[in-house]
Amino acid sequence: MECKQERNMDVCNCSYDPCPRKGMCCDCIIYHRESRQLPACFFPDDVERTFDRSYERFTQLVRSGNV
Repeated sequence: MECKQERNMDVCNCSYDPCPRKGMCCDCIIYHRESRQLPACFFPDDVERTFDRSYERFTQLVRSGNV
């Protein structure tokens, strides 16, 4: 399957500048899953910048209606 990195960059809100996986969603998901995290695109920008991408933080956001 062809990677759509260029198109994915339009919606990638990852604020970690040296990230080698930007725009490569498959690689990003695999990387974060290994750490029990979700990728940046699952979080609002203000939360994403805290780098707390844990399942628990995402659950808090869902319960509060912020995602």
